[in-house]
Amino acid sequence: MAVQILDPTTEASARRINYAARPESLAGLRIGLVDNTKHNSDQLLLRIADILEKEHGAKAHLIRRKKSSGAAPHAEIVEEYKAGCDIVIAGVGD
Repeated sequence: MAVQILDPTTEASARRINYAARPESLAGLRIGLVDNTKHNSDQLLLRIADILEKEHGAKAHLIRRKKSSGAAPHAEIVEEYKAGCDIVIAGVGD
């Protein structure tokens, strides 16, 4: 599925992105959690992980904190997620 994204900070232009395929089930999947450093982001993510594990059979979770909310996760975190996670969830707080 492609989504049209409009950037209000530039001239009118559109670009399309493709979403990654969603798994049929979360049973047995390893979940990566990206804490974006905002207040309570980690708490929200841990609650989500708990629900996914208890109610949807996810296997485990790995949570890592970015350096700042506006920055992308550093390369070591990305590589850790690639090696140890099946899906990744980015969280927000406040």
